[in-house]
Amino acid sequence: MAETVLITHNPVGEHASEDEKDVLVQAFHVAEALEQLGYQTRILPFDHRSRGWAQTLQSLKPLCVFNLVESLDGDGRLIHLACSLLDHLGISYTGAPAEAMFLTSNKVLAKRWMHLAGVPTPEWIIPGRDEECICPFPGEYIIKALWEEASIGIDQASVVRASTKKDLLARVNERSLGTGRQCFAERFIDGREFNLSILAGSDGPQVLPPAEIVFSFPPGKRKIVDYRAKWDESSFEYQATVRSFDFPPTDAPLLSRLTDSALACWRLFELRGYARVDFRVDEQGGPWVLEINANPCISPDSGFVAAAECAGIPFRELVGRIVADAARNR
Repeated sequence: MAETVLITHNPVGEHASEDEKDVLVQAFHVAEALEQLGYQTRILPFDHRSRGWAQTLQSLKPLCVFNLVESLDGDGRLIHLACSLLDHLGISYTGAPAEAMFLTSNKVLAKRWMHLAGVPTPEWIIPGRDEECICPFPGEYIIKALWEEASIGIDQASVVRASTKKDLLARVNERSLGTGRQCFAERFIDGREFNLSILAGSDGPQVLPPAEIVFSFPPGKRKIVDYRAKWDESSFEYQATVRSFDFPPTDAPLLSRLTDSALACWRLFELRGYARVDFRVDEQGGPWVLEINANPCISPDSGFVAAAECAGIPFRELVGRIVADAARNR
């Protein structure tokens, strides 16, 4: 009898936004790929309030759970709860463990770990912990939500210029109040942007071909992947933000540094299954890690899937490798 893989994701409401609805696309295509590989599948939205979810899971006795949970109750800080509950139940799951999921989803906590490990990441400030700020002033900064992924809350107004720490903290607090989300600021690196995807394998993690985000923006418009650039297909930002895997030979040393840094992040946070590391490269050619996504989007049109295809790994094989890694970690 074929083994079962249960696919779980955050519940999606009737009035969900585009970024929230995307997880349903992921679940459908993951299930399709798993069935092609010979597995039985069941899709079950994660319900942290009901004992029924755990009871159903235990009755199915799956090989593993394919974890696509990205947030709960619209809050990214709860992303690790599915992992923690599965650990409690003793059931294997795909992707990063609970500890890594928590560490990487809190962007400032992840930056502290990187700073201590010597991984370059832009200087930051967060209200309540401003004594740790080593930001240069005056300077340009980008204000982000502390917990949220998918460019949630980011737009052109997120990039600000501040002359003092007090000035920057006021901007961060204003943004937090306006968005209803806890925010922080980091030094804005006005340079090239890269995404490096990493896929687990039997011989260790494989860094997939690097992707650069190429911006065709007019002068004066900040080159950032904001919410519109990521989710609004009808917007100028979406159309003018293109992913490229083509590089001249002169970029080889830079790409090697990016690969080494991505692997350093994989080891530092003890990641598993699959992950993506996002970089900016400054005018001097220095790479800076912006953030680590421990459960990146794997919709067919996602950057991770595009990188896998560039490496000659079709979607079905990609899903199979993620499940195989979870099975190895049972």
